Amino acid sequence: MPNPAVHKSHFLNLSVTYVPQYRNIGALLWCEVRQPDGSRDFHTNTQEITNMNTTSILRGITAAAALAFASQALATETIVIKGSDTLGAKMVPQIAEAFKAKMAAQGVDVAFEIAAEGSSTGVASVIDGTAEIGMSSRDPKDKEVAKAKANGVDMKTITVAKDGIAIIVNEANPLESITIEEIELIFSGDVTDWSGITAQTGSISAYTRNTSSGTYAVFQKLGMNSRDYGADTQKMAGNEQIASEVAKNPNGIGYVGLAYVDTPGVKVIPVNGSAPDAKDYPLARPLYYLINKGKALSPVANDFIGFSMSPEGQAIVNRVHFLSIY
Repeated sequence: MPNPAVHKSHFLNLSVTYVPQYRNIGALLWCEVRQPDGSRDFHTNTQEITNMNTTSILRGITAAAALAFASQALATETIVIKGSDTLGAKMVPQIAEAFKAKMAAQGVDVAFEIAAEGSSTGVASVIDGTAEIGMSSRDPKDKEVAKAKANGVDMKTITVAKDGIAIIVNEANPLESITIEEIELIFSGDVTDWSGITAQTGSISAYTRNTSSGTYAVFQKLGMNSRDYGADTQKMAGNEQIASEVAKNPNGIGYVGLAYVDTPGVKVIPVNGSAPDAKDYPLARPLYYLINKGKALSPVANDFIGFSMSPEGQAIVNRVHFLSIY
């Protein structure tokens, strides 16, 4: 039986360090024993210190293990998502918040870094590996796919929602409908006054997205027959900015994703007689997540994509006024 008076003066410091390589073990025990003379002994095997008071050692191990596993359980897993403003300004953040809450209930802390700066940045982020998930409101261009392959990236699109690019005008505008041909005339700059397509007069203020936007490219293809935008069109950073400008300008016209049609002060104009959520709407398009198919996703990112496509995730898609994939 060891003399308690001797061991009472020893200082015991036990900790548990999580080591990923030893997942099946869970943790690596580390022990520091400070002797009465001030010297220190370090151990990583508890069997080496069996000459100490067993109860004290077990108490130390239990406390250290509890702290270690608590820290492991609370470790934050971060998902980086970059790209389209259409997805990233409203829909994806709301899906992310619901996913975070669901994972938190399971004891998993998830954080998101979401940068909504345009589809081109989403494609680039997947190619250069700065984001695990990209967002895009357009198909990747051939040159982007080629660049991805050159960098060893097998880019894959995952349709997460559907959208109709809505034409909006100021709520005071008497215009009730518009054709694809008239859209082309306005946004190419061929018609610069409302008198060119309606009975009203006034200089048209046409608002567009900027060149890094997927919506900019899709609208140019579907609504303008791939013609160049007019020199006087005004480029905006996002959907919200376009809707805000049109709401303030009686002569304004612009285009936004379905999630932004409820902005006060604007009204949606049917195109060729169809509303933006109709199946035959001429400015319809899919909304994508982008991933590198050649590299395994982290489990939490994979779960997030699955959640986005689940009935719960698609209910959020519908709530923000995009269209479900089902």
